[in-house]
Amino acid sequence: MSRIGKTALLALAGSLLISTGALAQTTLAKVKERGQLLCGTSTGIAGFSLADGQGKWSGLDVDVCRALAAAIFDDPGKVNFIPLASKDRLVALQSGEIDVLPRTTTWTLSRDAGQGLDFTAVNYYDGQGFQLRKKAGIKSVKELDGASICTVQGTTNELNLADYFRVNKMKYEVVAFQGIDETVKAYESGRCDAISTDISQLVSYRLKMADPAEHILLPEVISKEPIGPYVRQGDDQWFDIVRWTVFAMINAEELGVSSANVGEMLKSDNPEVQRLLGVGTKLGEGLGLSADWAARIVRHVGNYGESYERNLGSGSRINLPRGLNNLWSKGGIQFAPPIR
Repeated sequence: MSRIGKTALLALAGSLLISTGALAQTTLAKVKERGQLLCGTSTGIAGFSLADGQGKWSGLDVDVCRALAAAIFDDPGKVNFIPLASKDRLVALQSGEIDVLPRTTTWTLSRDAGQGLDFTAVNYYDGQGFQLRKKAGIKSVKELDGASICTVQGTTNELNLADYFRVNKMKYEVVAFQGIDETVKAYESGRCDAISTDISQLVSYRLKMADPAEHILLPEVISKEPIGPYVRQGDDQWFDIVRWTVFAMINAEELGVSSANVGEMLKSDNPEVQRLLGVGTKLGEGLGLSADWAARIVRHVGNYGESYERNLGSGSRINLPRGLNNLWSKGGIQFAPPIR
């Protein structure tokens, strides 16, 4: 066969592969056909994803999945929450066991570019800290030279510890466990001198300890932990749906649209509010959704501020100040592109 003939044959084969890929069922189509969203959660982190005694899930990450279900089905209840340990979460998404992973997973280059996954949007800005017993008399991480530190396997926390202690020429012993519950129990039982993970989790789990007042957070934050939902690579439509679901909640807060007033705001003459709520626009079609997709999210789940307050803020036992997670217009760095 001539070189030209071989080239033509290869081109034809490539086009057939592309056509086959184009005909493959999209994630949105699978979710609609199934009638529910498969959402990966933690095995229990208060404020982010936690099931109560009746099996009802709540948390900031849970709200992302409920918002997706609201946008797609106009029903936030059409979600099946699947608890995953840290070491299993990425594999579950890669294999198709879940449709989306909003499970306190940090945005990193290796995850975003080397594992067949795509990070969508930041729904929480966090950082890694340290907690230890007040009676230890330690005031700084720099005093932990030679200490044993409990943390969770398969997380960026392990890597951050290695980097920090190496850079500061300090020694430490890592005591790693499969899940956060085991890690906290080990710390409480005295298996290690300190526990290190994201600050939001340290604050959350301290509330469950026998005497929370016995434990303190050290002032240093040793990492950047932008957290949010991941999806599989190769489905741009689904990537956009998940990303803009988070953005819709942030934009709604900025525009003053809430679950309490969304009905009234449908009458607003503000063009930004009209575009958000799908009044006189067809922007939702670009996502494969209805015109009122964002209005459904706000009506059923609320805006970002509402979600934060009930799960992590003053309306919760955790009571974490918004800090970096406040809107950019209020001193934080939460910022969403415009819906237009």
